[in-house]
Amino acid sequence: MSWSPVLFLFLLLGIGLIARNYSLVFSAGVLLLVKAVGLDTKIFPHLQAKGINWGVTVITISVLVPVASGSIGFKELGESLRSPYAWIALGSGIAVALIAKNGLVLLADDPHLTAALVFGTIIAVSLFKGVAVGPLIGAGIAYMCMRFIELFK
Repeated sequence: MSWSPVLFLFLLLGIGLIARNYSLVFSAGVLLLVKAVGLDTKIFPHLQAKGINWGVTVITISVLVPVASGSIGFKELGESLRSPYAWIALGSGIAVALIAKNGLVLLADDPHLTAALVFGTIIAVSLFKGVAVGPLIGAGIAYMCMRFIELFK
């Protein structure tokens, strides 16, 4: 067994504790526990293949709770669309979804970029109190920047 991944996870655990980023602490701790009990070869491939989709599903459920609880309905949606900020939010939601779609394309075509994207997300989460939804959006932004640079080649 290589100790490099374990040391890296402990480093991330420490960074998470110092930065008080408990999502990072929890994530690194769960992965260390899975490795410690020897289930990493069975669980990690599934997490790597489906984890982002599961995470997006959990975030979507969380966002839809006000709809399910009845605190946001058609009336509130109609009233909110009278605000220019709501239209900005609507456009932003569409843009982010399209950017993330391109991120999936980039990660599928250039998987070696995943390490840099993950490291950028770790830096943002641990040092700037960011939220770890960055790899897909980061990949999408990278994809857009790469296509922009290709225009001038």
